[in-house]
Amino acid sequence: MLKNIDTGREFITTSQAANRANLTTAYITYLLRKGTLEGFQLAREWFIYTDSLEKFLATPRKSGPKGPRNTSKQPAPNTAATKRETAN
Repeated sequence: MLKNIDTGREFITTSQAANRANLTTAYITYLLRKGTLEGFQLAREWFIYTDSLEKFLATPRKSGPKGPRNTSKQPAPNTAATKRETAN
């Protein structure tokens, strides 16, 4: 008998879930390990309950980065020179 498997719920593989959700299988597995998605593991393969995946996809998520980060740094003001200018 297998433990922690709800046979009354429909489930799919990580590959099927990744295709359905337009996410990577690594991210789906991460969500399973973290507990965000409900599912179970048999040997090396993870299975996701479809109702859990649908609930996850229905919740709004923060969007990722919009583009490359601006890495140009402006030089820090020279505090010694600033102090001399204000003292005069």
